[in-house]
Amino acid sequence: MAKEEPQSISRDLQELQKKLSLLIDSFQNNSKLPQHSRISLDSDDGVSRLGSAGSKVVAFMKSPVGQYLDSHPFLAFTLLVFIVMSAVPVGFFLLIVVLTTLAALLGVIILEGLVISVGGFSLLCILCGLGFVSLAMSGMMIASYVVVSSLISCWFSPRPLTQQNTSCDFLPAMKSAEFEGLYQE
Repeated sequence: MAKEEPQSISRDLQELQKKLSLLIDSFQNNSKLPQHSRISLDSDDGVSRLGSAGSKVVAFMKSPVGQYLDSHPFLAFTLLVFIVMSAVPVGFFLLIVVLTTLAALLGVIILEGLVISVGGFSLLCILCGLGFVSLAMSGMMIASYVVVSSLISCWFSPRPLTQQNTSCDFLPAMKSAEFEGLYQE
């Protein structure tokens, strides 16, 4: 009974290989692949070839690592499963790296836009404030110029003493010669 199981397993494997060969042939006949890139299961060295990538596979299988994996199929299958399963986390990691980079670039653009907007608004407020202050200061300077010039014109105007200037509420300082001339009349 122990010898019957390996024969049935080898028979099952041969049937699976025939079905796989038929399936691959049907795909190749329906596909538009060139003849040199089609899979060949009936190669002399037992390794499937796929165009120019097949030569790399053949070279790997002839290397010491390929020979070791060929003689230890469980280890080869474990390594294959590990590579396939590690592709998902590595892919997610690379996706996160790309998204983080894009987010950083976008964040820099958004941050730059925010800084420019806040800076522009601040500059607008400062310039409006400076405009108001300059308007107030120029108004005060013009008003003080008018007041000072009218005071100076009142104090130092060359007018006769007999005419009283009603716009001035105070008497200008007079020289003593002019003062004596007033009382002599």
